[in-house]
Amino acid sequence: MSKTVAVKELYVKKIRNGTVIDHISAGHALDVVKILGIGRGEGDIVSVAMNVPSKTASKKDIVKVENRELKPGEVDKIALIAPGATINIIRDYEVAEKTRVKLPDSIRGIVKCANPACVSNAGEPVEPKFMVERQDPLRLRCFYCSRIMEKPDVLKQF
Repeated sequence: MSKTVAVKELYVKKIRNGTVIDHISAGHALDVVKILGIGRGEGDIVSVAMNVPSKTASKKDIVKVENRELKPGEVDKIALIAPGATINIIRDYEVAEKTRVKLPDSIRGIVKCANPACVSNAGEPVEPKFMVERQDPLRLRCFYCSRIMEKPDVLKQF
């Protein structure tokens, strides 16, 4: 007679305080780390899990940043490249806040237009503005010159 034992796998340890970015599309955790500027000598303790089994998708990525809570502008950046992600703010090992990222219909001041001739790049006091045509895969249209930008164009800026 054989005995079946259920095993729970813990890929990354729990954190006391900080942020967990979950449900990132598989293979994009390092893009999230890059776009947030995490780990550039600031002393952030960062854990990255890639291609982890998921209940809703076949695989997902996870990023945990200890002792740092994301600011609203940083959450907007994540929405650009990981539209299905959730942000969990952890305090004393418990989820204190949980939000799903949402890309608004238009974005301002997060990325620059890739068109060097665009008025937003001409030294004028004009803030870059884009209309979101599609979230996944990302497709943005410049409000001023109508240039189309996609995820690779956005990632080049970070």
